[in-house]
Amino acid sequence: MSTRRLVITAVLTGMSQSEAARTYGVSQGWISRLMTRYTLEGEAAFEARSRAPNTRPTATPASTVELVLRLRKHLDDTGLDAGADTIAWHLHHHHQTVLSRATINRILTRHGRVTPEPAKRPKSSYIRFEADQPNETWQSDFTHYRLTTPDGAPGPDTEIITWLDDHSRYALHISAHHRITGPIVVHTFRQTVATYGIPASTLTDNGMVYTVRFAGGRGGRSGLEADLNRLNIVQKNSRPNHPTTCGKVERFQQTLKKWLRAQTPQPTTLTQLQALIDVFCGEYNHRRPHRSLPHRATPATAYHHRPKAAPGNAQHHDTHDRVRHDKISKAGTVTLRLAGRLRHIGIGKTYAGTYVLLLVQDLNVRIIHPATGELLRALTINPDRDYQPTGRPPGPTPTNKNPDLRKRRSGLFRCPETSHCRADRI
Repeated sequence: MSTRRLVITAVLTGMSQSEAARTYGVSQGWISRLMTRYTLEGEAAFEARSRAPNTRPTATPASTVELVLRLRKHLDDTGLDAGADTIAWHLHHHHQTVLSRATINRILTRHGRVTPEPAKRPKSSYIRFEADQPNETWQSDFTHYRLTTPDGAPGPDTEIITWLDDHSRYALHISAHHRITGPIVVHTFRQTVATYGIPASTLTDNGMVYTVRFAGGRGGRSGLEADLNRLNIVQKNSRPNHPTTCGKVERFQQTLKKWLRAQTPQPTTLTQLQALIDVFCGEYNHRRPHRSLPHRATPATAYHHRPKAAPGNAQHHDTHDRVRHDKISKAGTVTLRLAGRLRHIGIGKTYAGTYVLLLVQDLNVRIIHPATGELLRALTINPDRDYQPTGRPPGPTPTNKNPDLRKRRSGLFRCPETSHCRADRI
């Protein structure tokens, strides 16, 4: 039984208010107010009354609360960020209303619009870094997105590659492909360079389309690595199994896919997916406020209104040296992977089946016989060609103009260690 009920019952049975105050350890003034309330409200006086004020002059107006909830729903439905900071930005810039982040969070929590999430790693535990200028570092990565068939079932898988400016979070390039390959990475990088200039550095993970540093060095540099070295661009790669190093582009891909999933109807072809990506790119770069940028600026504002970084003036002296063991094919060629492409180097059918050593330094190649050290060919690779011709006229070499070759084919040759000629089969 509550203290209120005991006190009221005691007073009604004849106990004085002062005696009831001493008996139950309460003030006589409280008992007087309690009895007055009992007279007016009856048994409702047995329960405690709310201590909240009758009026709240500083309370958020109901119309503003409704606006906050409407903005939250609209941003959620369109697949955009709907956090308190983003809602505050829209209220200030589009509705001339200023609310604190805490007030917006209270409104969303009170109306059940916040989904509780398990405890995450505290932000203070992360080491945050950011490039000081646009074009100082470009991050790149690719992610998967599944198309939808016309009947609504899951369709074929696609891959989306992104080049993102580290300083401004400006999406420099986004494109969808059936599968991301090394040549596609090179093509998208060159497209981005042609539009936005040459960056000072790049930051990617260790995917084979970006770097072959964990491939044992047998295939030489990838196409992207060759371009970066030629343009004097510093290439940076994250540690294996450490995706937070490329966290900006990883987080961007999460935002992109959340927006794509919210679109109706879902894309059924690669062309439709690319059209949606182009719409998102305009929204993300030019109209969506970015929480990580000062004053919630848009990425386009941060990128275009600040001076751009450029590669260092000092030229790289980093040459790529390697030795390859190979065998000359029946067609008289050997192959060499350079800039992600397999090049065919002509030597001559005369040497078909001969084992050779290839001494490679960037584009300069020397092909020698491993036993005798004979130099079979020295050349500089033309990166615009697949087949590297010998320079000799096409067709077989006439035997009547090459006595040594005629002797080899007939089985006769002069032994270098004797002064007489003998017949021997090779």
